[in-house]
Amino acid sequence: MSTTTLDRLRDMLEPVVSTVGVDLEDLSLTPAGKRRVLRVMVAADDGVDLDKVAEVSRAVSDVLDPSDVLGGLPYLLEVTTPGVDRPLTHERHWRRAADRLVLVQLHDGTSVTGRIGASDAEGVDLDVDGKPLRLAYDTVATAVVQVEFNRKSADPTAGADHEDTGVEPDTDDENDDTMDEEA
Repeated sequence: MSTTTLDRLRDMLEPVVSTVGVDLEDLSLTPAGKRRVLRVMVAADDGVDLDKVAEVSRAVSDVLDPSDVLGGLPYLLEVTTPGVDRPLTHERHWRRAADRLVLVQLHDGTSVTGRIGASDAEGVDLDVDGKPLRLAYDTVATAVVQVEFNRKSADPTAGADHEDTGVEPDTDDENDDTMDEEA
């Protein structure tokens, strides 16, 4: 079985980003004129701020620059975090989206919208209109967090007038947490 460039990159970069304290969520390599763009998407349970993005960018560059995995062409490195529209495909995605509203399409063709509760290796607990529902991951075809506006916060310390916009902090905004670095 042949190993692709992306497989080699993933094998090389997963331990690197892990030492920085984040998970490697996705990689993409696309042509851009006489160079290529390598997008490295990372996430962590406590979020990823710009300092962490810069740290990942330096660590990835330190490993890639002396290697031949990308061949001789120059590359542009972009380190980013997932946006809110990223499908929930791993248990860690569900865990990180706890208390968020999610639309779940099931393999049987039905769908359900509920608030994410606890999750574990086998499945997730949802609150669907005040009723608990346990979903096994293998029953889920797709799941995407829904953006909520004007949601009253469940945090009693937030005050009666506090409203949760339902939009993740800047640490989850794909466009704000991107650091471009040319190699």
